[in-house]
Amino acid sequence: MPDITRRFGLRHLRSAPTAHIRHHKRGKLVHDGPGLSFWFRPLSAALSEVPVDDRELAVSFHARTADFQDVTVQASVTYRVSDPALAAARLDFSVDPDTGVWRGAPLEQLATLLTESAQQHALAVLARTDLAAALADGVATVRERIGAGLADEPRLPATGIDVVAVRVVAIRPEPEVERALRTPARERIQQDADRATYERRAVAVERERAIAENELASRIELARREERLVDQRGTNARREAEENAAADAVRAEAEAARTVRLAGAEAESVRAVGEARAAAQASWLRVHGDVDAATLNALAVTRLAENVPRIEHLTLSPDVVTGLLSKLAAPDGGERP
Repeated sequence: MPDITRRFGLRHLRSAPTAHIRHHKRGKLVHDGPGLSFWFRPLSAALSEVPVDDRELAVSFHARTADFQDVTVQASVTYRVSDPALAAARLDFSVDPDTGVWRGAPLEQLATLLTESAQQHALAVLARTDLAAALADGVATVRERIGAGLADEPRLPATGIDVVAVRVVAIRPEPEVERALRTPARERIQQDADRATYERRAVAVERERAIAENELASRIELARREERLVDQRGTNARREAEENAAADAVRAEAEAARTVRLAGAEAESVRAVGEARAAAQASWLRVHGDVDAATLNALAVTRLAENVPRIEHLTLSPDVVTGLLSKLAAPDGGERP
């Protein structure tokens, strides 16, 4: 839509670069081209605006396949106005000189023309195609058929319209049919999932069995090593006991020999002491055998005095003193008459 401003009873129009403006004044073409800007009088001006940019048209319609199944076709058509003068002559692109708004609906007319043409060619090709083939390869087939049909459509060049591109987004059956068609695939997917689950479980069980076998083998090997260790410990203990017994026997023999030697030495010492004592006693007896009785008595008294306890006080009666003196005075040690 062009921008139109008012100044002192005049109008100024300014259009976009993608809009082709045609200005007629009193039946004569005054301005013709895209992106124009000019002043005009509204009472004597006839204005038309034709968009020359690429436009997208969404097309959606229902069709029926060869096996009588309803499908929905979703497509889009890209077009542009290649001849604005021809398009303005065939369709009403006139705008209000005060507001710049189209007086009619030219783009809706173009949309209707393109939609009906595309639908006609799509229905023709889908009517000869089964549902399964339409869903599998129908997108490319329908796109090619619509493109070729629009290129051969005589009304489009006569209106100054060029089709740039055709795209078919999807061909979808009714919801019930679509669910029915999805069921086998879902069943296969579920079966594959179940198979994968079973295989995974089988692998897990096999791994657990391998782990259990490894643990059992480890325990058996550990028990075998413990048995060897116990045997080795018994052998070591037996060898240690034998060595200790041999060492004790050697020590006992050495102790016995030492005891025998000590006993022999002690007996020899006792015998030597006894012999020395006997010799001393014999010598003592020989010496005392030659001594008179008075001397022996004196020695006996001396020996007795050495062995008696200490006497603090001694009381002698006259009788005892007299008897002793008498004995001492006698030359043979006897008593006087």
